[in-house]
Amino acid sequence: MMLAALGLILWVDHAAEGWTRAWMLQRYGVDRGVCGIGLMALLLLVVPAATIELATLFAAERVRPYRLISAGGSAALIAHAFLTQFPPFKPIATSFLAFIIVFVMLLAALRRASAKQTQDAIVHMAGTTLATLYLGGLAWFLLALRVKQSSHVVGTTMIILMILLVVKFTDIGAYFGGRKFGKHKLIFWLSPGKTWEGLFFGVMTAGVVGAICAAFIPGQLRWWQGLIFGIVIGGIGQLGDLLESLMKRDAEVKDSGSAIPGFGGILDVIDSPLLAAPFAYLLFSIF
Repeated sequence: MMLAALGLILWVDHAAEGWTRAWMLQRYGVDRGVCGIGLMALLLLVVPAATIELATLFAAERVRPYRLISAGGSAALIAHAFLTQFPPFKPIATSFLAFIIVFVMLLAALRRASAKQTQDAIVHMAGTTLATLYLGGLAWFLLALRVKQSSHVVGTTMIILMILLVVKFTDIGAYFGGRKFGKHKLIFWLSPGKTWEGLFFGVMTAGVVGAICAAFIPGQLRWWQGLIFGIVIGGIGQLGDLLESLMKRDAEVKDSGSAIPGFGGILDVIDSPLLAAPFAYLLFSIF
């Protein structure tokens, strides 16, 4: 069901770019449609729910971010990334990005001050800002890559699909490789199910998937660049899993939530792609 929903969203995302091409050309003189409509809708749907789960994890250490402010800040960062494709917004994009981050901290401080309390003010401000940057900040890179248009990088739906496939096939390769050959624990005190052998098979699977996907992104990636991309992003995705495992261990919970039967919470599903997004943005910029 998740794969079907994701496929539909990415199809809408790709189709909407074609539907709006004439409007963009007439309005801004840009021979390209509006990009990332479907991806933005998906992120705006899942990030607020993930914010609630992340706040629950933080609460284990008495770090209580203001959920509404954090969700709003994350949504603002996602909207900012979407707007960077429009010429009138580009001159103020950097200033507006800084404004969003500072405004989130300011709102958290004002929220605490409105209760006429100074106790734990720093904890609330830090928690709210961290939750915003962890979810909204990482999501920014994913959407910014989708709408990016430069001399050597043109964001497409296939690029986003490539990131998702590489990350998830890393999990698949690591699972089967670990079950068959796994003997040496990766970090036994944090994630006892992961092994070095599983990690190796996971990143190798990701490399193969990356090389295959490169063939569907003509003019931007060669097969060997796709291979490197897959290995790096696959490894980063595994770090994302370990990062969330660290937080869940601290909170003494098995899953971040129960929204998705069989998977746990929304945060359990999106943590790896989100952490991989800034590295994917960097690699595409280099390649």
